Amino acid sequence: MKPNQSKPLIISKYFVLSLFFSLPFLLLLSLRPYYHRFSSPPTDIPTPDLKIRPGYTSYEHYIKKQLNKTLDPKLRKIWTTRDWDRKIQVFSRFFDGLKREGLISTESKALCIGARVGQEVEALKKIGVSDSIGMDLVPYPPLVVEGDFHNQPFGNNSFDFEFSNVFDHALYPERFVAEIERTLKPGGICVLHVALSRQTDKYSANDLYSVKPLEALFRSSTVVRVGKIDGFGLDTEIVFRKTANIIQRS
Repeated sequence: MKPNQSKPLIISKYFVLSLFFSLPFLLLLSLRPYYHRFSSPPTDIPTPDLKIRPGYTSYEHYIKKQLNKTLDPKLRKIWTTRDWDRKIQVFSRFFDGLKREGLISTESKALCIGARVGQEVEALKKIGVSDSIGMDLVPYPPLVVEGDFHNQPFGNNSFDFEFSNVFDHALYPERFVAEIERTLKPGGICVLHVALSRQTDKYSANDLYSVKPLEALFRSSTVVRVGKIDGFGLDTEIVFRKTANIIQRS
């Protein structure tokens, strides 16, 4: 091959590489409507049972760190291959138990918060809850739409059921909960899977040591039950029912 023929190939290669490495930054810009209201990281919540991890200099810094995990090609490959069937099977078992309790039905409109590639959504569909969608910083069509759980892109009273196992990733726990209560219909159910007996991964933004802070944060809901689980490093399931009327976005 002549030198002048290889030059376009080299330019194309560097263009593709630069595009790949700039993807997190482009996604960060696309999320600006979600995080602009958070001008600074929160101070530590005044309770010994819920602590915000230090080190976040801004909300942009926090989002960038979360995107580092969500966009990690090795993790995404694991989530969509090796872990796919296993997680759907486990989530289906959890959701089927909730269905038998009457906490979710085939008529429910459901949201999975922090769903990444949507195994939770697939599990809900598997037990007959067809009107289900996931939400994460990075979309994964058709199962997961783009959104920040601190500022959900949905209207008031949108869902009958909301599930999340990423409470530990919330930099603003009070905002995380407020958005669930805003988008949940009166009488709707929220289920959280959390870790109380151990710290979660390095991408977590808070550490929870009891259910008391959650009970306090869910101001418009009552606790249905608390139980032990074994769910991908998480050990506790808390079920809430929304009791108050529409929660307006502040």
